Amino acid sequence: MPGDVDVRVEMPVVETASGRVAGYTAGGVHVFKGIPYGASTAGANRFLPPRKPEPWTGVREATAYAGRSPQAPAAAQRPELATVWGPVDTLPVGEDCLTLHVWTPGLDNGKRPVLVWLHGGAFSYGSANSPRYDSVKLARRNDVVVVAVNHRLNIFGHLDLSAHGERFARSGNAGVLDLVAALEWVREHAARFGGDPGNVTIFGQSGGGGKVCALLTMPGAKGLFHKAIVQSGASVRFAERERTAQLADAVLKHLDVGADQLAGLPLARLQEAVVPAQAALPRPSLPLLDRYNFGPVIDGSVLPAHPFDPAAPAVSDDIPILVGGTKDESAIFLAPDDAVWNRTLSEDEFGKRIAAVAGDAALELAAYYRRRDPSARPADQLITALTMSNFSVRSNMLAERKAARGKAPVWVYDFAWESPAFGGRLKSCHSVEVPFVFDTLDVIGERHHKPGAQALADRVSQTWVAFARTGKADWPAYRADKRSVMVFDDACRVFDDPDGEVRPLWSKVANERR
Repeated sequence: MPGDVDVRVEMPVVETASGRVAGYTAGGVHVFKGIPYGASTAGANRFLPPRKPEPWTGVREATAYAGRSPQAPAAAQRPELATVWGPVDTLPVGEDCLTLHVWTPGLDNGKRPVLVWLHGGAFSYGSANSPRYDSVKLARRNDVVVVAVNHRLNIFGHLDLSAHGERFARSGNAGVLDLVAALEWVREHAARFGGDPGNVTIFGQSGGGGKVCALLTMPGAKGLFHKAIVQSGASVRFAERERTAQLADAVLKHLDVGADQLAGLPLARLQEAVVPAQAALPRPSLPLLDRYNFGPVIDGSVLPAHPFDPAAPAVSDDIPILVGGTKDESAIFLAPDDAVWNRTLSEDEFGKRIAAVAGDAALELAAYYRRRDPSARPADQLITALTMSNFSVRSNMLAERKAARGKAPVWVYDFAWESPAFGGRLKSCHSVEVPFVFDTLDVIGERHHKPGAQALADRVSQTWVAFARTGKADWPAYRADKRSVMVFDDACRVFDDPDGEVRPLWSKVANERR
């Protein structure tokens, strides 16, 4: 198993509310995989809030990953990047997907901090089963309990059928209600796995960061976690009912059925409706902030309001937050563009690409990035600019609005370590920090290796755990008068308000309705 350092030596057994589970021990850590925290979501349970798992008799084997929600297609990518982060999850998909995995150093009364991982994938794809998330080293080296969660995605987790009857009132938020159910399971079972239910940290990357932001806004999640880490996925807004109703209508039109007939359709037929339904939607009015089609819905109850628009949610006032991203997030999203990948983008094309995003502010922004990095090629300047527009602008908004409430602190980081893979073309791209957090550099392979990487992984994983343990980071909290940012690299340093010259301008661009 990735991350394991010795053979399995015993079959530890834990009593859960639904029945006993048997895991295995590797590297001094007890591992339990595929534990159900909810019943199957197929058939009559489709689109409805999660239900408790069916109890079982005897001992259920929990030694292999299980639970992978039906997937929506990700954006096209260069073929050579298909396994850029190591092996991918190829488990069959299915609607019996409400499972979680647990790594713990001890089945005792250790009261260890519990970290609950929410995987990425834009609320539409991905799973908790990636070898990058293997938590044997993270749990053993830091004496913590780690939980990773699978849940419903895309059309199965976020098809808003609320206009079609009371039974569907919460259908648009079924996927994040799954997360609440998983956290309730953690509260009930943490102590049985050597953890402290009173010290739970949720953390997630990309779409997983968006899931963290959703939970920070949900009254139903209050009290289920105590700290939050948002990696490359700050969300300040989610979709509103008018747009999600349009999306549901597009699904029903494409399938040519009524809402009450959806429960009986084959899984694959529903999956097939995801792309054409999204294509039928108009562009969102705030394209830099409204990031998800099949995602959480502002419904007035499950999600009463936007996460950080216009202010931080009061429901999570007491939750310290660590938020940030990678220096060159957009490098991997721009990789399919040969002109960017081969660094042949022209000055003129650079200007046009900025204009497509920033409108009237494009000339000022383009001039800034040329001045900021005068020796950089236009392709690299574009990566820097679009990282700000597509990621950093939302992290900055979250930090500013959380800090402005003055109730609990927020810390900001920037992960700047650059991978040497593919001649350095990936730079410090989206997802590059994940194996540093989990201490799984061995999983992503030698092509990413360079001196100092393990030392940085030690520092990053220890920083995440220290925050989970104490609710504090070891650099100044973010404040409007200073805006301190920790930059993680071979040499880690704190900077005050990096790119402060254009931060307000990008915020203005992001908040302009199109």
